[in-house]
Amino acid sequence: MTVEPSGAPEPQPVLSPLTTAAIFLVVTVDEGGEQPVRDLLADLPGLQRAYGFGAPDGELSCVVSIGSGVWGRLFDGPRPARLHPFRELTGPRHRAVATPGDLLFHLRATRQDLCFGLASEIMDRLRAYVTVEDEVQGFKYLDARDLMGFVDGTENPQGPAARAAVLVEDEDPEFAGGSYVIVQKYLHDLPAWNALPVEAQEKIIGRRKLTNVELDEPASHVALNTVEGPDGEESQILRDNMPFGSPGHGEFGTYFIGYSRTPDVTEQMLRNMFLGTAAATHDRILDFSTAVTGTLFFTPSADFLDDLPDPPAAAEERPVPPVPHTRTEGPDGARADGSLGIGDLNRSTAK
Repeated sequence: MTVEPSGAPEPQPVLSPLTTAAIFLVVTVDEGGEQPVRDLLADLPGLQRAYGFGAPDGELSCVVSIGSGVWGRLFDGPRPARLHPFRELTGPRHRAVATPGDLLFHLRATRQDLCFGLASEIMDRLRAYVTVEDEVQGFKYLDARDLMGFVDGTENPQGPAARAAVLVEDEDPEFAGGSYVIVQKYLHDLPAWNALPVEAQEKIIGRRKLTNVELDEPASHVALNTVEGPDGEESQILRDNMPFGSPGHGEFGTYFIGYSRTPDVTEQMLRNMFLGTAAATHDRILDFSTAVTGTLFFTPSADFLDDLPDPPAAAEERPVPPVPHTRTEGPDGARADGSLGIGDLNRSTAK
């Protein structure tokens, strides 16, 4: 358990160890759904405690994050200083798409049924007031490998370094204890990837496939995701990437999720990947993995959820729409899942 410095706002469980199961749920808030969403945000910590009480070894947690477009619809007053919509990138060969998303629910546990149950509780509360944009069920694969066969975990910061990399502090005191998070879902062309010789795969990734030893490959995925700050030290983010897929549908991917103190670091990594650097025109992993979503959110502190700011004045007079008896989805309601492992993981269960 993380012990917070005296007087510091308590963060949501962003720094919790990586688990073996996860659900990533992205929704947009329908017009008139603001107050039910506020009610759910205030109740979410209690729902998590209640649902996980009977399975303390399940390590159930849920981190909720809020997008730029809905922030002013939910809260009066200031907003996080660096919160903005995801910035789409169009490179010489590949594109990092921007997709809709007002709320991100990141559920984790050692058992998928716990994630499923809490996600069901959340949607029972919100179903009439939101539109589901994306839902992915992730899992730990073999010895913490992604579906491309490489270990996805060695470079995450730990302990005090993780706090410094992930949590907002005095630079934005109104939102201290919070974090920024970028998510992307990537779909892999595994037949094409697996047709490559292992040596070629290793040069693209920048690590040995068997031993995970880093290679000196300046144009590799690892190198392009190494970002240095003004002082020459590496700027870090915390990744909770998870594989997912559907063998019956030939769908394989990784869900990238990166928490950081500022979105600037993750955005620079993505610029390196999609727009290129002096060493590479683009990240060659993108020749085999396609980004199909991209969204940026702010993860407020647990203290923020315990004492939400007032709603906007106009919202106080807006009536809450009645809950319909049924909600009918059209034939295009189902959305494809997909993803790529950007960078590495290094949580206690990922090594």
